[in-house]
Amino acid sequence: MTLSRMGLYADCAANVAEARRFLAENAYQLCLTDMRLPDGDGLELVRYIGEQCRDLPVAVITAHGSMENAVSALKAGAFDYVPKPVSLEQLRALVKSVLNLPSQDASRPEVTGQTLLGESQAIRQARTMIGKVARSQAPVYISGESGSGKELAARLIHEQGARRGQPFIAVNCGAIPENLMESEFFGYKKGAFTGADADRDGFFQAAHGGTLFLDEVADLPLTMQVKLLRAIQEKRVRKVGAPAEDPVDVRIISATHQNLKQLVAAARFRQDLFYRLDVIELKMPALRECREDIPLLAESILARLAREAGMPMPRLSQKAIKALGEYPFPGNVRELENILERTLALIGGSEIGVEDLHLAPLAEPDAPSLSQEGKGDASLQDHLDRVEKQAILDALQKTRFNRTAAAKLLGVTFRSLRYRMERLGLNE
Repeated sequence: MTLSRMGLYADCAANVAEARRFLAENAYQLCLTDMRLPDGDGLELVRYIGEQCRDLPVAVITAHGSMENAVSALKAGAFDYVPKPVSLEQLRALVKSVLNLPSQDASRPEVTGQTLLGESQAIRQARTMIGKVARSQAPVYISGESGSGKELAARLIHEQGARRGQPFIAVNCGAIPENLMESEFFGYKKGAFTGADADRDGFFQAAHGGTLFLDEVADLPLTMQVKLLRAIQEKRVRKVGAPAEDPVDVRIISATHQNLKQLVAAARFRQDLFYRLDVIELKMPALRECREDIPLLAESILARLAREAGMPMPRLSQKAIKALGEYPFPGNVRELENILERTLALIGGSEIGVEDLHLAPLAEPDAPSLSQEGKGDASLQDHLDRVEKQAILDALQKTRFNRTAAAKLLGVTFRSLRYRMERLGLNE
């Protein structure tokens, strides 16, 4: 009845056998199946459609509270799930998403203004995976080192999927103070606490109908992980100070440079939340894994930076290209962009040479160490200062120079970090 009111016609199958017969005789835009059927289960149908009707999205109706079945269905290839009791509002949202799904042969440059440049095998595999997961509503966990393009991958998944016309909300979980997390994620009602002088939506409400990207999700405290898990499972959130929950329709994409499995083993990340987020994993390669793409990336970044600065684009010399190709790039593509932006600001001619890049060595082999005998010019304090300075720089790099998040990552207070940076001359 709901589908007919939406102007859609539906064939109703009583079991798996009848569903297979319908699929063999007709073409459909969506298959919606219960988990329990008289002659089999919904997962069997999901797998059959994945093998025989690859362009057909299939959604599964799961029992209330049975998240194991929902996750199993998504891992088997289901487009999405609807929990019982079925909310007609959620069902309508799901159907609209399916009807808005782009065809697999749609021209990607027309869909999105961004792209994942490169022709190395690692980049091609990442692009292929992005195209596949974009056609699902399943949660995606993006792993990879800092600066490897995890947010770009998340945006591409959003822009190539059914939610491309809806909001994409990116949240850096490590940059939100713990006492503000619940109100930032779920919103609050007027009068909920001192300073709440009006109703305010949170990240979930802002992303309604679209995608919520949780960057550095490993930085969430355990108390917030519990609340996030419930919001994802129930597809409902409660504003701080509100008496009832509100339905939300968001696709969750998460990312972190940390190893979530190790954090789960160390009891620093909830296993049930990890199981819920890691339905599909997308690994973004480090730049050193696709060195052959560095010249293309460098040219593209230089062209964009020059265009934004309103200046002619300088040419990279062959020696400069060779030097970039041999550099290990611990900061990945973000570091490459920073190097080129600095070079563009300081260059005096139309060609960039090796000396213009100012590529800093990762290690200082000639630096005095405590283990070297007969060299009394290195005191214990000098050695400790070097170690402390490098640790702070690494933390700032990982948090995109957010000092609050860097302090949390280092396990010190913000005031302590500020003092240490002043002492070590890092504020210049």
